[in-house]
Amino acid sequence: MAFPIHRPRRLRRTPALRRLVRETTLTPDDFIYPIFVSEVVKRAEPIASMPGIFNFPVREAVDEARRAFTRGIPAVILFGTPAEKDATGSSSLAADGIVQQAIREIKNALPEMVVVTDVCLCEYTDHGHCGVVEKGIVKNDESVEILAAQAVSHAAAGADMVAPSDMMDGRVGRIRNALDAAGHAMIPIMAYSAKYASAFYGPFREAAGSTPQFGDRRGYQMDSANGREAMREIELDLAEGADIIMVKPALAYLDVIARARAAFPAPLAAYNVSGEYSMVKLAAERGLADERTLTLEVLTSIKRAGADIIISYHAPDAAEWLGA
Repeated sequence: MAFPIHRPRRLRRTPALRRLVRETTLTPDDFIYPIFVSEVVKRAEPIASMPGIFNFPVREAVDEARRAFTRGIPAVILFGTPAEKDATGSSSLAADGIVQQAIREIKNALPEMVVVTDVCLCEYTDHGHCGVVEKGIVKNDESVEILAAQAVSHAAAGADMVAPSDMMDGRVGRIRNALDAAGHAMIPIMAYSAKYASAFYGPFREAAGSTPQFGDRRGYQMDSANGREAMREIELDLAEGADIIMVKPALAYLDVIARARAAFPAPLAAYNVSGEYSMVKLAAERGLADERTLTLEVLTSIKRAGADIIISYHAPDAAEWLGA
């Protein structure tokens, strides 16, 4: 039998050849690093279900942001845990709230770093849902009003971008209107457009103390079986003024990322969530995989699927490895 004319292995023969024809390039510029800030800790406190990740007081959150920035990561996204929670998440609106404090301190220390804020109520409500609850039902329009006020408070504190993650209908448009009316017309919105009700969020809920005290979030987060619906959600968010769209989680929804990339020209983010992160860390701890190789493979797959931006707890380590 004749040897084949086409030999794809020719271009895999050496590391230099592989670099020359590589189709997907991962860099620290692709990353947003999530940081947890908390009013209930006095020093960095490890999160048991997320090896290597901590809840930080504001002062140490600044140090963690600096560590990321010095490795070439351009942005962080902040999640806050307040000392006091109530039924409406009122502490999320305070000018001196935990996230508002962290925004000011990080921007003061690192003015060139992009500070993004998660806009949601689950971390601030005593029931753990992403909106206000009436007779066991998460109320959409009432929740949207609070979320809009929260976004304005973050912008007033100096946030560079707000990221509503609640999945209430119409919240992007209401937040856009509120930001514009408050003089923050240049603050972009990164919308969690296709956020699925996922089992991969477990470690995050421990970190943020945001586990629902009753029921679940399937009434507002998306059904994991649905792909076409994600395109509809993204289309609606763009029509309401979203500047960046997002798919969350990332690894189990690479097909949704790819479909979104093909359908929409807007910048596309993907959230490599806590459960995805922890699986890699635990596999490495047990000697089942090389952490560096597995992490970079996962992150590359997300970018290859079409993500322009990757939100990941792996970001500082990945940035160091990519720069090595």
